[in-house]
Amino acid sequence: MTLFLLASCSKEVAQIKYGTDQCENCKMTLTDKKYGALIFTNKGKSYKFDAAECMLDYVKENKISESEIDKYFVINLPEPGVLTDAVAATYLISRELRSPMGENISAFKNKADAEKYQTEFGGEIFSWDELKNKFVGK
Repeated sequence: MTLFLLASCSKEVAQIKYGTDQCENCKMTLTDKKYGALIFTNKGKSYKFDAAECMLDYVKENKISESEIDKYFVINLPEPGVLTDAVAATYLISRELRSPMGENISAFKNKADAEKYQTEFGGEIFSWDELKNKFVGK
């Protein structure tokens, strides 16, 4: 019985269902597996976004309080559909890598991958804090 209670109380990050889920911010259907983002709250709720910029816009517009957020996630561009920790990720803004909302932000699990893509596609590299300050401020 105790095992059942523990299992039913666990919080789990929902995966993005492309072609079905809608962006919490702009309401577009999530279709591009190379892009996407997710906010996981302290209460275990997942908010899904079609791009990092939509997630950042959602935070900027105070649609969710920072104190409610447990973790941010983004899709790792080299692994379509795979979520990675947004705070630990590295970002590349390049006009050659078109994201769904037009800010052209691509996320990478590690900096080496971001640098490799930058060599091929150009653009500017950002850390999470730099990206968040650019789009949300603070």
